[in-house]
Amino acid sequence: MQKLTFLYFLLGVIGPGGGTLLFIGLPNTTTLAENQPSGTVVYTFSVNSTSSLSVGPSIINSNPLTSAFRIDNNPPNYSVVTTGSSVLDYETTPSSFDLQIYMEDNTKATNLQTLTVQLTNVNEPPVFLDNLANQIVTIYMPEGTPPGTIYMVLASDPEDPTSTLNYILTPASAPFTVSSNGVIQSTKTFDYETDPHSYSLNVKVTDSGGLSVNGSIIVFITNINDETPYFTMNSTSFTIPEEMNPGTIVTTVTALDPDDAGFISTLYYSLNTPNQYFSINKLSGVIQIAKRIDVDADTLKLNSTISLNIKVSDLPSGGHSNYITITIRILDENDNPPTCTMYAFSYSVPETETNGTLITDLTDQCKDIDVDPVNKAFNFTGLSGLGSNQRFQLIPDGSGRIVLTGNLDFEDPNNIAVGNEYSLTILVQDIAFPNYKQTIYVYIKTIPVNEYPPVFNSTSYVFNVSELSPPGSYVGYVFATDKDYPYIGITYTIESGGSTLGATSIFWINPNTGVLELSDYADYETTQQYTLTVKATDSGSKFATVPVTVNILEANDEKPVCSPNSYTLSVPVNQATGTNIQNFKLTCTDRDSGPNSFQYFINSGNINNHFAFSPSSGTNVTKLILALPFDYSNGEDKTWSYNLRILITDDNLISDSAQPIGVVQTGTVSLTINVYIPGLTTTTTTTTPSIVYVTTSENVYSPLAWYVPFVCTIGALLLLGFLGALMYLLAKYFPCKGRTKPDTEPLVPPAEKKVKEDVFLEMTKFNTVFDGEAVDPITGNVYEYNSKSGARRWKETKQPITTAPGSQPLDANPTSAPVQSTGTPNKKVKTPSTAIKEDIRNASAPPGTPNKLQTPKQTSNMESRMSQRFSPKVSPKIPKTPA
Repeated sequence: MQKLTFLYFLLGVIGPGGGTLLFIGLPNTTTLAENQPSGTVVYTFSVNSTSSLSVGPSIINSNPLTSAFRIDNNPPNYSVVTTGSSVLDYETTPSSFDLQIYMEDNTKATNLQTLTVQLTNVNEPPVFLDNLANQIVTIYMPEGTPPGTIYMVLASDPEDPTSTLNYILTPASAPFTVSSNGVIQSTKTFDYETDPHSYSLNVKVTDSGGLSVNGSIIVFITNINDETPYFTMNSTSFTIPEEMNPGTIVTTVTALDPDDAGFISTLYYSLNTPNQYFSINKLSGVIQIAKRIDVDADTLKLNSTISLNIKVSDLPSGGHSNYITITIRILDENDNPPTCTMYAFSYSVPETETNGTLITDLTDQCKDIDVDPVNKAFNFTGLSGLGSNQRFQLIPDGSGRIVLTGNLDFEDPNNIAVGNEYSLTILVQDIAFPNYKQTIYVYIKTIPVNEYPPVFNSTSYVFNVSELSPPGSYVGYVFATDKDYPYIGITYTIESGGSTLGATSIFWINPNTGVLELSDYADYETTQQYTLTVKATDSGSKFATVPVTVNILEANDEKPVCSPNSYTLSVPVNQATGTNIQNFKLTCTDRDSGPNSFQYFINSGNINNHFAFSPSSGTNVTKLILALPFDYSNGEDKTWSYNLRILITDDNLISDSAQPIGVVQTGTVSLTINVYIPGLTTTTTTTTPSIVYVTTSENVYSPLAWYVPFVCTIGALLLLGFLGALMYLLAKYFPCKGRTKPDTEPLVPPAEKKVKEDVFLEMTKFNTVFDGEAVDPITGNVYEYNSKSGARRWKETKQPITTAPGSQPLDANPTSAPVQSTGTPNKKVKTPSTAIKEDIRNASAPPGTPNKLQTPKQTSNMESRMSQRFSPKVSPKIPKTPA
């Protein structure tokens, strides 16, 4: 293949006439900056030829295909230049072009070479992506608009759309700013009357390379209705008598609008808050009485002055508005008696209230609805009632202040005689003529007060309890009484004491009964006596305290402790009996037992009873002696090392001292006794001490290992499920074959004889009454219809309306028309028997099966009757009748 190509090359360069044709400078690769104008020289080459050229040099092909390049001929030099027919943009076009340049001379010699042109990226200025790219942007801003965004400049860098651009807005003195992302905002609120009416702004967008693009924005400030009308009234307070006729003019409201300077203002008046008594003329501002005014009415009885808030606007709706408030005082007449919120009052007064205490002020409960202070004044007189004169008075006279002047002690026999309750009668009377009055009843009930603190029946308490008593054991009880009547209960608490070394108190007291109990074990050795402070509190805030001493009775609950606790002894084989072994002594102590209460026992290891303690009881110091001699020669003894376990008890019954109450406590001592032969030569060797590791295993449950029983439970459930599934599969695929007996009954039961049924057909002819008329929207003909059944017929022919084949029939009810063919012309006419059979088939068809008898345009009387008996009901479509 390479040889063939070289041959073609030779045939092309050397023509048939023997001439040569060569490119000087090709093939080659060159670069070109993007976006160069037309005529830019890309590359220059020359041609070496023995003959003149007949064709080219010219670009015959390019990859990719483009018309952006051409060759300018200036023999012997040739230039590849840009044509400008297509933009060579680095970002949007291919970045490399392969140009095939061809030439041919008169000797038919040819040559073809390739020039590769590679585009290089050049920094381009930013471009606008909005209206600034094609025109000047105009913005209209109404005056009074608050500072904010008015426009957003959209610009991009062709080389990198994500690069950051710099925005500059000029002139700098303009009341506008531009943000780093191109948002233009106003910095002030413009006033059309004082500020310039327009602003010319220049937006400059610069990229990171210093290239920029400029755009122009013109902002126009538009005038709006921004002036507020103002009132010109000199007075805003008016006085009128009540009961004036509706339509009476009270005053006229006047106002002006500065926007209408030099013109007659058109203003609109209204009541900002509607009022039932007054109205205002919308254009003139005249205020009139709209309803008869009664100052004793519910809305005016507390205040006879009416305030009207008047609104004036420069537009019927919206626009600028202003407000003014005028007050109208209504003169009152005395025509109402004093009234109270109720005529029977009930009060509860503590028994501890002293003379001069205000029980109530009835003035706050009674009032006169007259507006005038002279007409609404009233007083209270005539206080009376059983026992009231000695205990209550109106102070000062005429006022509604009921003041306590006697004794309300709940325990006083005189007060108990009247049940600690009092009934008063008082008159409330109008001062002005005609002196209207009402009777008021006041009921006062005395409330008992917690006056006395509880008192304990003893100034102190002393209790004894054994240190062996379990929690909940009874210690003792305290009791307090209260002189208050009636009795309101006492609560007992432990205020202090009862704890050891800062721990929680070991005592608990029943808050209702005062019974003191143990809440924990007491320890005589730690604390022999507790001093408690018990507090008795009644249902109020009264309380009393009492000291309680609890003595802890000692009990035998401590074990004897001996020294040494373990020891190793050596004894010669010929040791005499009764001799103290190595002068060993055992000294014991017990926190709750005396020194003469110990007994000593060798519990184990005393083979052949060689060892004993002397004395064995009644002392806290004892000696270990040899009780029986050793006999190794006769084979009686074979053990040379004895491990003795000593038990020491504190229940010495021989002692005459009093013993603590409790169980016997036992201490232990371990002794090792080695027997040796005196005079026997021994060699002492030194053994390097070694460390002995003792591992103790304790089978306890750790709360942190909760997952162990959980996993075991899940595993057991899964195993049970697996076994159940296995049993199911075994039962399913390996059934047990049982012995079956032959079945003597027939597989198919004998068929029952069907009873012959007789079918009776009944045909009824209906004469339909057509009680309405309408026009068919398609044909324009008039038809009659029955408003109940929906049956229809043409008015002229007296025949039922028919529809096109396959359409829904207009009448599904029986008619008197004869049987006609329906559907296609080739279809046979259904006879009555055929229709009956088809009705029966339709009646027995499953739900949803189309009913063939519903399709024909007309049905005979017999078919319609049978359709009603055997076919599903079909609701006819009734056309809308004209109103």
